[in-house]
Amino acid sequence: MWASCLRLRFLSTLLLFASSLLMINALGCRPDQIQAVLKFKNEFDSRSCNQTDYYNGVWCHNTTGVVTELQLPSGCLSGILKPNSSLFELYHLRYLSLSHNNFTSSPVPSEFGNLNKLEVLSLSSNGFIGQIPSSFSNLSRLTELYLANNHLTGSFPHLRNLTKLSILELSFNHFSGTLSPNSSLFELHNLSYLNLCFNNFSSSLPSEFGNLNKLQVFGLSSNGFFGQVPPTISNLTGLTKLYLDENKLTGSFPLVQNLTKLSALVLSHNHFTGTVPSSLFMMPFLLRLDLGGNQFTGPIKVPNSPLSTRLEHLLLGYNRFEGKILEPLSKLITLTHLDLSYINISCPIDLSFFSSLKSLLFLDLSGNSVSPTSLRSDSGIPLSMETLLLLRCNVIEFPNILKPLHNLTFIDISYNRIKGKVPEWLWSLPRLDTVTLSNNLFNGFEGLAEVLVNTSVRFLDFSMNNFKGSLPNPPLSISLLSAWNNSFTGNIPLAICNLSSITVFDLSYNNFTGPIPQCLSDFHDSLIVVNLRKNNLDGSLPDMCYDGALLRTLDLGYNQLTGKLPRSLLNCSSLKFVSLDHNRLRDTFPFWLKGLPDLQALTLRSNKFYGPISLPGQGPLEFPKLRILEISDNNFTGSLPSNYFVNWEASSLQMDENGRIYMGDYNNPNFIYDDTIDLQYKGLFMEQGKVLTSYATIDFSGNKLEGQIPESIGLLKALIALNLSNNAFTGHIPLSLANVTELESLDLSRNQLSGNIPKGLGSLSFLAYISVAHNKLKGEIPQGTQITGQPKSSFEGNAGLCGLPLEKSCFGTSAPPIQKHEKEDNNDEEEVLNWKAVIIGYWPGLLFGVVIAHIIASYKTKWFVKIVGPEKRKQVDPVRLFKTLDSRWDSSNNKNNVEQM
Repeated sequence: MWASCLRLRFLSTLLLFASSLLMINALGCRPDQIQAVLKFKNEFDSRSCNQTDYYNGVWCHNTTGVVTELQLPSGCLSGILKPNSSLFELYHLRYLSLSHNNFTSSPVPSEFGNLNKLEVLSLSSNGFIGQIPSSFSNLSRLTELYLANNHLTGSFPHLRNLTKLSILELSFNHFSGTLSPNSSLFELHNLSYLNLCFNNFSSSLPSEFGNLNKLQVFGLSSNGFFGQVPPTISNLTGLTKLYLDENKLTGSFPLVQNLTKLSALVLSHNHFTGTVPSSLFMMPFLLRLDLGGNQFTGPIKVPNSPLSTRLEHLLLGYNRFEGKILEPLSKLITLTHLDLSYINISCPIDLSFFSSLKSLLFLDLSGNSVSPTSLRSDSGIPLSMETLLLLRCNVIEFPNILKPLHNLTFIDISYNRIKGKVPEWLWSLPRLDTVTLSNNLFNGFEGLAEVLVNTSVRFLDFSMNNFKGSLPNPPLSISLLSAWNNSFTGNIPLAICNLSSITVFDLSYNNFTGPIPQCLSDFHDSLIVVNLRKNNLDGSLPDMCYDGALLRTLDLGYNQLTGKLPRSLLNCSSLKFVSLDHNRLRDTFPFWLKGLPDLQALTLRSNKFYGPISLPGQGPLEFPKLRILEISDNNFTGSLPSNYFVNWEASSLQMDENGRIYMGDYNNPNFIYDDTIDLQYKGLFMEQGKVLTSYATIDFSGNKLEGQIPESIGLLKALIALNLSNNAFTGHIPLSLANVTELESLDLSRNQLSGNIPKGLGSLSFLAYISVAHNKLKGEIPQGTQITGQPKSSFEGNAGLCGLPLEKSCFGTSAPPIQKHEKEDNNDEEEVLNWKAVIIGYWPGLLFGVVIAHIIASYKTKWFVKIVGPEKRKQVDPVRLFKTLDSRWDSSNNKNNVEQM
């Protein structure tokens, strides 16, 4: 990059410092500069750093010997970047790249402002926090600034003096506030690349954007911008890529017709209305046009000459097009990707319309009705097709049009009404990789039990059908196997032991019998999810964990498993979710599981566990990250020390480290898995769809615990549900419960508690359900909105209690009956599913609306897995990029297309 620089290559190891200095001096680099470079490296944990790569990233000036360029390899350094770092002694740096290292929880030091000779500064993907220091305005020579993918906050940084800046990359942070017309951004007239995507800006779009007339790439995706796009956008005649998706923009189609150099125009998931200008299809360089998720209407006009467009990607899904739009689109013969999902076409789509699109690789017709005739016969659909999505297309017969598509890799025909058997010829398609058949009426597979074995399929989902009998032997190449909610019987086939690897193994909600195959331990280096819930499996838990095992979710609930918990579970150091409820396991409380550093949810309900849950002299029950502990209906005994709940994760509200809303596996580019959990409430068992990462609950009910409830329970400020019912607790209800300000459900019924109900419980504004029935409580029931609205049954069985909602008055006369606004005793389920919404604000710019009806979603069998389509596999937040495989997830939330810039 620098003509006057000489590349300095260090020795791969510096065992002899003196000899290294001789070599460095021979290459013309000043010793003080080299000392600063070495000292900088030693300030961090650099064990994962390739020494040779590190030293190869240092360049020195061939005359003065000063370091002018420092480019660290990815993943080299880990630690805190401090203000007194020796890095800031390298005053002559012109190029500095620290990207893709780990400076987690480090504020950006203001000392960067002292490196005023910098021309390129790259700090992306490091975990920096806080605001950009104002000293950055000293870097007047900067032409490129990269700060993407950190945790930076505050308003748009003060960059007023950076007039030479041509590239500004601030995406994937937490910048917020408004962009005012006076912002320093609009003084950066040399910008050619501006990326503010995936932040929290919220304002109208200032017309001053039109002054940045050198822009070529302009990204504002996934913010909170609202209002109309200013007409000054038409001034940006040099634009090649424009991304305004995932905002709240309104009005008619933006004035982009004279932006003739555009190659990508992405306006999806806003509130645009009106018609689509036909001039778009005349743009000579336009390759990608994404208008999905708006309210566009009317016909689409395409010029007659196919030579006037080069358009390859056209995404129109989730709009309100009416009339005949297919015939004009058939003229766009250069198309490779076409999304017409949920476009409100009234008549069935005839697939012959696409016969002219010979280059078509991707077609999404989900949410539309497809002509049955065109699915049965040769409709002329392009043989080049690689991906075909026909979700919710009212299909009733297996589409034979797939048979000649030998390039097909991805097929999704879920959420239809296809009956009968899956044809044997499907598995002979040579490039087939992903098959989703879920939510249909299939009852079997044509062919022998080995029909799937030699197929190339890696991701296979045939959940929620009517399959019966034995499970076919899975493909040898399988990575994800989802067969949940069918009626398979017999043993789990030992053919799974022949697999090369598997990541997700879900056979839950079937009728499998016999033992869990021991060979699952063979996949310790690939297996992430094992879900065998609600079968009839027996025997003991096999040892599935060896050192280095990747397993994060283990759900074996509702089987007939016996024996003890295998201590080898400690080898699965990535375990976050363990559910073993409703089995016949007999063991003592697994204190040893506290050795799992990331365990967040542990469910042991309804087994035969016994003994104390607190060891003498041990103090608090210390699980580093545990926030869901369900051990009800066992035979646990003993008392709890006063400090039992000290240092629990539920003592504070914390966002998931990756910003996830739900527990699950979001790290695989091909699928998304969401954990589920049962919750016992008012004698009912309810199975929720997904587990909020902010959800915290303790359920010790139905045991033989005694003694006082520890006062340390009041430290669990983030606790949402507490159930200690059906034990033998004595003493007073802890006054500290009034500090559990997020509490929504409290059940202390059927114990031997005495004294008064603490008045502080009446001030818990989120408390939707409380039961202290059948204790020895006395005195007046605290009066508060949340308590007086409870049924009488919540307080019965306490002879000494008085006051509303009981009819017994504390003043010697009967209290007036309470006017009932809705049924109490015979409509428990409705009460549960109508708990009040709880708004929890616990992170800057982020509010969670936690509705208990959502937390405890329904009684239906629920497990969520989303297979990510080829169009969705981008290096961005994967929770935004998936094709749903479950009808209970609002499909309109699943169409977020994020363009990789």
